[in-house]
This record gives sequence, C-alpha cells and structure tokens, in this order.
Amino acid sequence: MSNTIRHALRFIGAVALGLAFSGAAEAGPPLICHPFDAGTASVLPWGSGPGWNTPDRAYDVRRLTSDTLRLLDARTPILARMENLRRATIYATKDRRVAAELLAAVLGRALASEARGSRDALAWFDAGHLVESYRQASHIAGGDMLSGTIDGYRFVQRALELTGSSAEMEFAMSLMTEGTVSAAHRRRAEAAAPIGSLLARNLAK
Repeated sequence: MSNTIRHALRFIGAVALGLAFSGAAEAGPPLICHPFDAGTASVLPWGSGPGWNTPDRAYDVRRLTSDTLRLLDARTPILARMENLRRATIYATKDRRVAAELLAAVLGRALASEARGSRDALAWFDAGHLVESYRQASHIAGGDMLSGTIDGYRFVQRALELTGSSAEMEFAMSLMTEGTVSAAHRRRAEAAAPIGSLLARNLAK
C-alpha cells in the first residue's frame, strides 16, 4: 500500500472523529465564494438570490452524499463537478456528520480506484477538489473542516497526470494555489480555452 493511500486512510478516520464548523461568512476563497458556470449540466439544488451563499433551505442535507456521488458520474464535465463540490461543501457546513460522510465517500472512491489499478482521473480530481474546498471553507466557517492533514492539490495533480492535459483542471488548480504557481496554472487554462467556451466564460468572471 502506498504512502498516499495510508495517509488518506488515516485522514478519513480522523475526519470521522472530529469535524467542527459553524455558519459561513460573506466573502472569501475562490473555490467557495465564486460560483462556477456549469452550463446545462445537472447540479445540486440551490436557492435564489444574489451572492454565493444561497443554498436551498428545503434541501435535506442527509441526502448530500448520495446526491453528490450520483451527480459526479463519468459523464459530468469538470466545471459541473466544481460547482457541485462547491455547493456540497456549503451544505456540508450545516451538518458535521454529513460532512464527514461525504468526504470519506469521495476519498474512498479515489482510493478504491487506485487499489483496483484503475486510471480514474475524475475520482482523483473529485477527491482533491473536495479536500481543498473543505480547506478553504474552514477559513470562512469559523472552524476547521479538515481534522487531519492531506494535500488535495496533489490529488488533482495525479488526476492531471492521468488525463494528460486538461484546461479545466488547470483552472481548478489555479484556484487552489497562490502566487506564481496559481498564475502558471491560469495561463495554461487560458491558453487552452476556446473563445466563447464555457471555460472561457468562467475564466472571465
């Protein structure tokens, strides 16, 4: 078993023991506070109104894990995955058990893929993106959503390696990092984004 898998398994256990967080604040991290345009792809239910933090108050967060996994199937485009994981993270701040369950399920899917020898780049992308979304949400939720240490960015790097190249993944990685690393990812995303594409629209926000 690789060090990455052992580390992640320990992390899942730690998450299940202790997530603590409260209500969200108003501005902040790009993975959370800047909604992604998913085009016509299916996404989690959401409320109406201005701003980034308008979840559907009628949504039953006990369904979050099953709904999120269903929406993150092999046909779902990267930008829709990003918006689904953004919304899922915001819903997860409402219930610590749901947050732990979702994170364990998404990480577990990536680890199971690796154990099978599968080259499932999307599973690694989802795991890394959710980890970094939880990390960024911790800064605005009043508590640490990650009761352990794991580098979601490295998971997305693994996804990119398996894919070969992906402008959308480069865009996501630019939002997980800062400084020259972020700028380099963004340049690659912009260079590969066709004019008028959904990615170009998201980059222009």
